[in-house]
Amino acid sequence: MPAIYSGTMQTMAVRPGFLGGQPWSSARTWPVRSPESGANVAQVALAGAAELAEALAAAAAAAPGMAAEPAYVRQERLYAIAAGIEARAEEFARCIVLEAGKPMRYARGEVERAVRTFRAAGEEAVRVHGEVLPLDSVARGAGRQGLTRRVPVGACSFITPFNFPLNLAAHKVAPALAAGCPFVLKPAEKTPLTALLLAEVMAAARPQAPRGAWSVLPALPQDTAPLIEDARVKLLSFTGSARVGWELRRRAACAKVVLELGGNAATILGEDWEDLETALNRCSVGAFAFSGQVCIKLQRLLVPRRRFDAVADGMSRRAAALRRGPLLDPETEIGPLITTEAAARVSDWIEQARAGGARIHAGGRRDGAFVEPTVLSDVPRHQPAWCDEIFGPVLVIAPYDDFEEALALANDTPYGLQASLFTHDWRRMERAWSALEVGQVILNESPAWRSDDMPYGGVKRSGLGREGVRYAIEEMTELRLLVL
Repeated sequence: MPAIYSGTMQTMAVRPGFLGGQPWSSARTWPVRSPESGANVAQVALAGAAELAEALAAAAAAAPGMAAEPAYVRQERLYAIAAGIEARAEEFARCIVLEAGKPMRYARGEVERAVRTFRAAGEEAVRVHGEVLPLDSVARGAGRQGLTRRVPVGACSFITPFNFPLNLAAHKVAPALAAGCPFVLKPAEKTPLTALLLAEVMAAARPQAPRGAWSVLPALPQDTAPLIEDARVKLLSFTGSARVGWELRRRAACAKVVLELGGNAATILGEDWEDLETALNRCSVGAFAFSGQVCIKLQRLLVPRRRFDAVADGMSRRAAALRRGPLLDPETEIGPLITTEAAARVSDWIEQARAGGARIHAGGRRDGAFVEPTVLSDVPRHQPAWCDEIFGPVLVIAPYDDFEEALALANDTPYGLQASLFTHDWRRMERAWSALEVGQVILNESPAWRSDDMPYGGVKRSGLGREGVRYAIEEMTELRLLVL
């Protein structure tokens, strides 16, 4: 296929989707725009409800064959996909830069993580097993025992967002292939090219999956009803906004649902933590990497009152020093938001906070789709910059007087995805682990830290279920018991 992924933009050929593992074309197309230049850089074949239903039918028909595959075959396939991504790593990275507007340094990191995600799924593919259960805890169970096994749930629907177009797709696709679940993947309409490149790698990987086992089809949200409401969907996994995710759960009456949604992550700087430079360096990356378009980005930094001025000054200097430049330049640290409309919303929230009495220590201005890395304080707690997910390069700093107050401030949001704490005091670690209403507590790092092997997911409005390779496999399988 013509290489649009090189970043040269020399062709506007329509990129096909993949239906049942085979290239699929349509007269209906969709333009892909570069956030950096604003130019249309590609056209993709656009599926409608009929094609999504056809792909689901193919996946459902392939389910018995997928379930019957030996574990070693699944493992070999996953290792082959990992090797295929690695062989085309620079092409993937440039594709992510082109359509997502992600600086190259972060795009390359995403590709490395995706390779690891598929390899980890290959490792787990041969470890999907059950256990032996003694049943003689009651008299009628004497002489009997139970055996459990995990079986794939069946056809899955996956809907992924724009901000990690490769690795968030990998976190659904790789566990499905390990578990033996056929699937239909609908990538974000803003960033479908990376998912289609992944589909090319999957189509070339050997051994091939059973016929019809997977599809990757760009589509618009209004056409996705089959992926949500069709009774053949046994599991729906969605990553995106809380507003959309909970509505999808309401509509998906027949499917098990996994939701990875928004966040409003807080970091607590412990009173005992003295290495301020290390903490602020890590918090700067957590707050501003990829212009804050990360669901676990650091949004609220809670600091002892005596250290407020030093932290505000240190974070302001770091925000102002972030390098803006061409996204393909590995030295570039900050770039545009995904659309001008997204940038306008972030700018509006900054202005709302300022009008409500907030202080702007750094940044605050917008240039098209670019929003300056911004540091705020004195943000009223009813303002969206404090309580909602800003999804932009904005950090709110707030002082606290005691540790219990800091915990309460961290929990003062309807979201509960991830939080972090800088401390050497085990009592504070234990208290935070117990009290913070989040899925994960990260110690001595920003809340934007994640390992792709760990269980990952949120509480409250942040989601339902867990990802992370082994834990996603558990979501995509169900226990079946045999009593002997």
